[in-house]
Amino acid sequence: MGYHYDPEADVLAVELSDTPFDYAEEYGDFIVHFSKKGKPVYLEILNAKKFLQEATDSLPQNIKKSLAL
Repeated sequence: MGYHYDPEADVLAVELSDTPFDYAEEYGDFIVHFSKKGKPVYLEILNAKKFLQEATDSLPQNIKKSLAL
Protein backbone atom coordinates (compact mmCIF):
# COMPACT_ATOMS: atom_id res chain seq x y z
CA MET A 1 0.00 0.00 0.00
CA GLY A 2 1.28 3.44 -0.87
CA TYR A 3 0.08 6.96 -1.46
CA HIS A 4 0.92 10.08 -3.45
CA TYR A 5 -0.33 13.64 -3.05
CA ASP A 6 -0.39 16.04 -6.01
CA PRO A 7 -0.63 19.55 -4.49
CA GLU A 8 -1.29 21.23 -7.83
CA ALA A 9 -4.35 19.07 -8.51
CA ASP A 10 -5.14 18.63 -4.78
CA VAL A 11 -5.55 14.88 -5.29
CA LEU A 12 -4.52 12.20 -2.82
CA ALA A 13 -4.04 8.82 -4.49
CA VAL A 14 -3.93 5.67 -2.37
CA GLU A 15 -2.77 2.34 -3.76
CA LEU A 16 -4.64 -0.39 -1.88
CA SER A 17 -3.20 -3.30 -3.86
CA ASP A 18 -0.72 -3.92 -6.65
CA THR A 19 -3.44 -5.75 -8.59
CA PRO A 20 -4.09 -4.06 -11.95
CA PHE A 21 -7.32 -2.12 -12.14
CA ASP A 22 -9.94 -2.79 -14.77
CA TYR A 23 -12.48 0.02 -14.33
CA ALA A 24 -13.27 3.00 -12.13
CA GLU A 25 -16.37 4.55 -10.60
CA GLU A 26 -16.77 8.08 -9.30
CA TYR A 27 -18.56 8.79 -6.03
CA GLY A 28 -18.57 12.55 -5.48
CA ASP A 29 -14.97 13.51 -4.67
CA PHE A 30 -13.78 9.89 -4.72
CA ILE A 31 -12.74 7.80 -7.70
CA VAL A 32 -12.43 4.12 -6.87
CA HIS A 33 -10.57 1.84 -9.27
CA PHE A 34 -11.55 -1.83 -9.21
CA SER A 35 -9.90 -5.07 -10.32
CA LYS A 36 -11.60 -7.41 -12.79
CA LYS A 37 -13.00 -9.24 -9.75
CA GLY A 38 -14.60 -6.06 -8.40
CA LYS A 39 -12.13 -5.45 -5.55
CA PRO A 40 -11.06 -1.85 -4.88
CA VAL A 41 -7.35 -1.50 -5.68
CA TYR A 42 -6.77 2.26 -6.08
CA LEU A 43 -8.48 5.31 -4.59
CA GLU A 44 -8.28 8.95 -5.66
CA ILE A 45 -9.54 11.64 -3.29
CA LEU A 46 -10.30 14.86 -5.14
CA ASN A 47 -10.21 18.12 -3.15
CA ALA A 48 -8.04 16.25 -0.68
CA LYS A 49 -7.24 19.23 1.59
CA LYS A 50 -10.93 19.88 2.23
CA PHE A 51 -11.64 16.18 2.83
CA LEU A 52 -8.73 15.76 5.25
CA GLN A 53 -9.64 18.94 7.14
CA GLU A 54 -13.25 17.83 7.54
CA ALA A 55 -12.16 14.32 8.55
CA THR A 56 -9.74 15.74 11.10
CA ASP A 57 -12.32 18.17 12.49
CA SER A 58 -14.74 15.31 13.13
CA LEU A 59 -12.27 13.23 15.17
CA PRO A 60 -12.90 12.99 18.90
CA GLN A 61 -10.75 15.39 20.94
CA ASN A 62 -8.76 12.61 22.64
CA ILE A 63 -7.67 11.20 19.27
CA LYS A 64 -6.69 14.66 18.02
CA LYS A 65 -4.51 15.10 21.09
CA SER A 66 -2.84 11.73 20.64
CA LEU A 67 -2.08 12.60 17.00
CA ALA A 68 -0.92 16.12 17.96
CA LEU A 69 -3.48 17.75 15.63
